[in-house]
Parts: sequence; structure tokens; C-alpha cells
Amino acid sequence: MTDLPTPRGKLTPGKDLSGLTWLRVGGPADYLFQPADVQDLADFLKALPKDVAVFPMGVGSNLIVRDGGLRAVVIRMGRGFNHTEIEGNRVRAGAAALDAQVARKAAAAGVDLTFLRTIPGAIGGAVRMNAGCYGSYTADVFVEATAVTREGEIVALTAEDLKFQYRQTELPEGWVIVEAVLQGPSGDPEVLAARMEDQLAKRDATQPTKDRSAGSTFRNPAGFSSTGKADDVHDLKAWKVIDDAGMRGARIGGAQMSEMHSNFMINTGDATAADLENLGEEVRKRVFQNSGIELQWEIMRVGEPSAD
Repeated sequence: MTDLPTPRGKLTPGKDLSGLTWLRVGGPADYLFQPADVQDLADFLKALPKDVAVFPMGVGSNLIVRDGGLRAVVIRMGRGFNHTEIEGNRVRAGAAALDAQVARKAAAAGVDLTFLRTIPGAIGGAVRMNAGCYGSYTADVFVEATAVTREGEIVALTAEDLKFQYRQTELPEGWVIVEAVLQGPSGDPEVLAARMEDQLAKRDATQPTKDRSAGSTFRNPAGFSSTGKADDVHDLKAWKVIDDAGMRGARIGGAQMSEMHSNFMINTGDATAADLENLGEEVRKRVFQNSGIELQWEIMRVGEPSAD
């Protein structure tokens, strides 16, 4: 691969990515870059040859990296990008700040971002994918974000720039979100804390939180926009059409659709990325045959299949 610029942060060649994803599968990245700070990231991207692909990676909670790995520089932010600052009803959070942590800190300060509490991931991914639950979405509380472009410029992004949709935005290729400002309504800290406890209890009772999964596998087919109906009253639920197609508990290799919640795909211990993706495609095929509904992946799949 082309000679890469020397950053202040950590640049690791041939980094195996399986340990960085919640599903624990995937091959190596050409390089893993952990920038020291925003300026380090900007300088690196500016100097990086234009033909080298860049893939920003969060905490890997919504990701399948294929077994052949990624021909790219994977950018993963850690310390230096996990701050949370609260001023009035505005919360400024680094891209690596965990959604749950931001929700807890905001609640303690009397700001209601409680819907983030049970979302597995970090703020950069929440903005990128317009994460949401309980009828609230990141778009509903979004004020602005800061990103570094593939050319190394530091830019401010508005909601108009990102064009929020159901579970997606239009962030240009190779751009990296480094920070977001969110604004939530006021609430009583004790009431907000109790609500989050209820949400956690409900999640743990209905989702396989002890298993290796990546959250919801498929989008709900109704596909409402970011200001659409609450998740709990979607006319069509992905789990329901999966059940109707007889795919609850279905397995390929070490991959299984959870018996507890059939829209959760789990690694039972020895799954490959190919097992998981093949199982997902088999579910999509069966659902389409059964109901004519074409499920869309919510889990992002990236990289190349194994050469074997």
C-alpha cells in the first residue's frame, strides 16, 4: 500500500477488526488509525493519498466486517473524542461518547435525551444513522455536528446538510463526524432516571442483550421518516414478518436469528461474517417469498469476502 502520513495518533497496519465489532467477526483492515485529536485527524486526511479509501468506524455495534477484511484506513476515535459538555439544554458530545453515557449525563443535568439510553453505540454513529427508539430520533434533537472532510477540512454540518431520513443520512464518502450538539427538553432528573431504568428493564426482557448481536438486523418495513410514528406502533415490524416466514431461531453455521427476538441476529460462538450475512440474505429471501416484503438491512456490511 502507498506510504501513509505519520500522525501523532496510533496507526496500526493489518489490524484484525473482529475484536472491535459486537458480533466479533471480520478480517483485517489495511490500517487502523486512532487519531490523537481533531487536528491530527484533519492533517492525516489532508496528507493521505486520494486513492486510499477511508472508513470511519464507531464502537462496531451495528456492523459486519466481512471475513476478507477492509481495503481501507479504518478510523476509530477514542480518548479525545468522548467528551460530554452540557450548557443549558444543549449537550455537546464527542463522536466516541457512548449514547448511554450521554443520556445519563444529560438526565442528571435535567435534559431529556433518554431515548439514547438503550441505543448500543456512540454519538457519531447515532448522527450518521439517525439512531432512535421509543418514537424519538437523533434528528429530533440535532442542532449541528462537526466533521472532517476527506480533504482534511473541518466543517460544520446542519440538519439540511445531513438530510436525515429513517436510519440514514447523506454524509459524503470519507467524511468523519467528530462532534455533535444535541438539544433536549427539560425534565426532572429523578423522573428521567426512572424512565431510563424502565427502558432498560423493557429492553432486557425483550432483547437478547447477553448474546453477541448488532442490535436490529433489518429496518422496520414501514420505514417511517425521522419524524414518523413511534417505533412501538409501526404498522409493520421486521420481527413480525420474520416470524410469519418461519425464520425465528433459523441458523446457518454459528449464526442464528434469536429465539428471544427474531430481528436480532446472534453469533452463537463460532460464526463467520459469511454465516451471518448468508443467514440475513436467507431471511430476506424467505420473507419476500412469504409476504412480498423486501427487508432492508439495518446492520452495515463492509469489506471483502474471504478468499478461501
